[in-house]
This record gives sequence, C-alpha cells and structure tokens, in this order.
Amino acid sequence: ALDRTQPGLPLKKGRAETMTHDYKRNGTTTLFAALNVLDGQVVGQCQQRHTHIEWLKFLKQIDRETPKDKTLHLIADNYATHKHPTVQEWLANHPRFNMHFTPTSASWLNMVERFFRSISTDRLERGVFRS
Repeated sequence: ALDRTQPGLPLKKGRAETMTHDYKRNGTTTLFAALNVLDGQVVGQCQQRHTHIEWLKFLKQIDRETPKDKTLHLIADNYATHKHPTVQEWLANHPRFNMHFTPTSASWLNMVERFFRSISTDRLERGVFRS
C-alpha cells in the first residue's frame, strides 16, 4: 500500500491518467495465508519476518483453527523456510498436514497466491494509501 508524493491527474481526452514516479512506503509485512478452497475462508497471520520460526507459528495457528478430523493439504513455494529441519520435525509429528511444493516461478498454481493477486491488481495497484 503506497502513498504518492503528489496527487495524480485523472484520465481525460487525449491524455492517460498520470501518477508520480515516486512514492512513500507505509511499512511492509510478511503475510502468511491459507485458503480453504471449498468455502473461501482464509486463515492469515502477519509477521515482521519470514523465517522458519514464523512459519511454524502459522502452521500451529492452522492446526488450532481447523477441524482436527480433517486432512490438510498445504501448497507452498520452495522457500527454504518451508523445509527447515525444525519444520520438518513438526510436520512429522502432525501427519494430517501434507505439504505440496510448487515449481520455481509458478506461484499461479497456488490458489491463495491467486486470491491475493486479485486484491493487488484490482484494488491496490495504482492506489494511494495515506496510512
């Protein structure tokens, strides 16, 4: 969510909408999200970092917030955090979690990535957010 240093000019006959090239970031965060493709429910968590510690916290949240009798299939990228030995040990002790990894540069295969891409392209891109 970016704020522009000056307001843009609207689209008008003979001229495209304008936007300044410089912007101000209002902070960044790491968003961990899991999408239930059956009902659209999202389990999410924002963290300051993206290490195996934060990933494990998120897995534990998923474990708490989903019915215990359900087998879970999580699709993730090949980021090393997702395959850390501590994470692998936790997953071995929680057999209802089944990890599937997308090939490099294939985030479009992950439905939660597509869900947030739509929010980005339809609502955030070219937007101005002051806070």
